Amino acid sequence: MNKKDFISHVAANAGIEISKKDAEAIIDAAFSAVAESVRAENRFAYPGFGTFTVRERQARDGRNPQTGKKIKIKASKTIGFKPAAALRDGL
Repeated sequence: MNKKDFISHVAANAGIEISKKDAEAIIDAAFSAVAESVRAENRFAYPGFGTFTVRERQARDGRNPQTGKKIKIKASKTIGFKPAAALRDGL
């Protein structure tokens, strides 16, 4: 499902009359709130869906796939997702 399909699905299944433009604005605001929460608190949890957390990767040695030369990869942060049991069991 891409963004356009997601917007259409939300607009059709919102339970109220809502335009695709309004659905897009709501979805964008929701994802913006999730991103702000992860940045500020390093975590966002939605019961029944899952938890987004900031994960730290250690610095490590790697290889350039074209040359095979060893390179240093810096420590970094990434976002991880752990699905809730209800979501995981429904797959």
